[in-house]
Amino acid sequence: MYALYTAVALIGLVTLWLPLALVRRLTRGVALNARARLGGDAPNRAGRPSGWVHAVSVGEAITAAPLVEGLRRLDPDLPLVMTTVTATGARIVRERFAGLVTHRFFPLDLPWVARRVVTSIDPVFLICMETELWPNLLRALASRGVPVMVANGRISDRSYRRYRLVRGFLASVLADIRVFAMQSDEDARRIIALGAHPERVVVTGNIKADLTVADPAGSVDLWRRLLGLGPEQRVWIAGSTHAGEEEPVLEAHRAALAEFPELVLVIAPRHPERTGEVLALLARRGWPSVRRSDLPSAVTRTATSVPPVIVLDTVGELATLYAIADVVFVGGSLVPVGGHNLLEAAQRRRPVLVGPNTANFRESAGLLESVGAALVVRDASELSRELRRLLLDPDLRAKLGEAGYEAVASRHGAVRETLDLVGRYLYPGART
Repeated sequence: MYALYTAVALIGLVTLWLPLALVRRLTRGVALNARARLGGDAPNRAGRPSGWVHAVSVGEAITAAPLVEGLRRLDPDLPLVMTTVTATGARIVRERFAGLVTHRFFPLDLPWVARRVVTSIDPVFLICMETELWPNLLRALASRGVPVMVANGRISDRSYRRYRLVRGFLASVLADIRVFAMQSDEDARRIIALGAHPERVVVTGNIKADLTVADPAGSVDLWRRLLGLGPEQRVWIAGSTHAGEEEPVLEAHRAALAEFPELVLVIAPRHPERTGEVLALLARRGWPSVRRSDLPSAVTRTATSVPPVIVLDTVGELATLYAIADVVFVGGSLVPVGGHNLLEAAQRRRPVLVGPNTANFRESAGLLESVGAALVVRDASELSRELRRLLLDPDLRAKLGEAGYEAVASRHGAVRETLDLVGRYLYPGART
């Protein structure tokens, strides 16, 4: 089965990944990072084994922050390596974890590459954020006796259906994982049904609910100045949008401008490389717009007010930007993507609008919906209606924002439980 998996992986690499990567390189300037993905990075020169944390992209890297801090407390002298798949994830790691971890790109899951990378990193353990299952890498780690944890684990509906098709093979893959720290009872049930040993599965909750919102004092005023907003201008944010969502967002914005002419919309595409596509859509629809990276100089230079639409083309700013919003819409939910993180807005006491497709964040969405802090909208008409209702009623916005904040705060504790599992199963020599 491993030979068959590797053959399929090679075919996919040559016929799908490589052509797509070349297209993205030529059209969007996205680096291939081929040498790094093939395990060509320099070997570990720390002089001792390293702790290894894997985070696919931006969201997982940010979520891993309290675990990195906790690992530092467990053993301040332990070198840490963090891998990502995406370049945007790499940028976040290098900016936010400078001096704390060494970044590498995650290797392609081919046996010889996996062995080379494991030898190079020389890990004492691996922590995979959420549910990253790479059979050849896990097998290479198991052959060296390196324990592995799935942290903040979740199994989406789509992944569950796909994994069930290869349950027999997956059970042997899961056997190479020492402990599963899952977000919810449903995630735990699913990983056990796929073949994980029940005694290795623990429900710890969602680490994202534990993330401390430490926006600096005065950050709201600073953001307003950076975006060139006037004192009377109000803001709503459409965060992590995908193709097919900008159109209904713009319809809702057009309707809202009739009552709130000073309203500004910030659109944050989930993938920054879509910025040009979103700007082209705005131009076709006749919307004046500006890139976030051009502010505030663009407004200062022209001595005009900020356009009605700002496109966030930077990485790592969306969560803190939520603090200036009157209303937040979280994307990936009006199209069948599965949604994105709702907790970042709730932690800043902002009411949330979200589409019906939230399977990837079912527990978070259910938590906020249960207290009324997240309102489900199914199309442009409902998005427009709920946006207008919230803009008209500051007391309702405050009530829903506070309810969401309190609901998230009630779920704290996942980081502490996850670090306890690290000390118990992955790195017992560092327990205090």
